[in-house]
Amino acid sequence: MSGNDYVKFITEEFVSYFNKPREKRKKVKSVSMAYTNRWFGVLPLAIKTYVKKTNN
Repeated sequence: MSGNDYVKFITEEFVSYFNKPREKRKKVKSVSMAYTNRWFGVLPLAIKTYVKKTNN
């Protein structure tokens, strides 16, 4: 993907996100957040990545 294609994609996603009503945006944001990240932050992801890296 070239730089122009990437910028075009990001711009389209940004515009489509802000064209949605506020309630739908909040709902999408809350659903997309992983349960462990919501409660414990990035620490579970860091531990998972470290364990996966050391096992390989």
